[in-house]
Amino acid sequence: MALKTEALTGGFGEPVFHAQSVFKMLMDGMARPGTIQTVQPDVTPPAPLGIAAGAIALTLCDHDTPVWLASGLAKSGVAEWLGFHTGAPSTAEKAEARFAFIEAGTALCSFGLFASGTQEYPDRSTTVVMELAELEGGRRLALMGPGIQSVTEMAPIGLPDTFLRLWTENRALFPRGVDIVLTSGKRFLCLPRTTKITATEI
Repeated sequence: MALKTEALTGGFGEPVFHAQSVFKMLMDGMARPGTIQTVQPDVTPPAPLGIAAGAIALTLCDHDTPVWLASGLAKSGVAEWLGFHTGAPSTAEKAEARFAFIEAGTALCSFGLFASGTQEYPDRSTTVVMELAELEGGRRLALMGPGIQSVTEMAPIGLPDTFLRLWTENRALFPRGVDIVLTSGKRFLCLPRTTKITATEI
């Protein structure tokens, strides 16, 4: 079957330089949880994959990283686009995925269904990339843990109600567990599994 034109276009203009730029931002984001980063390289992934999520996928995915896509993304041209630009195979099994991409408005399953690594190799886990409506302006949540001086806050819009409970379950698996990247348009923030998230008092 011939690849659609959509799958062949919209990648990094300068793949090595742009991937290095996004990788540096991701490392900085993981080191400083809750800090909002803005992706510079212009990429145009197929909808409903956002720009930041697409740039992260182009940076991290390759032929050795099976990718799981939530239903809206799975029905789109995203799998073909990722396959063409990165060689990453798609998987229907959450536990096999190195990366999982979830479009905005999707109900969350337990993060425990994804690969959580092992005690010896906790890095063999899934990184979950979730698109939201906005990263600011929503309900305020307090973040604590490594990389955070005392406490910081995030206030994303569109975070599912079940998120805090599911995240607490995920943290209980430490050193195993998933890491999460929240994206919105060209922006993203990182939530490594070490981060404690609690609702702040209004």
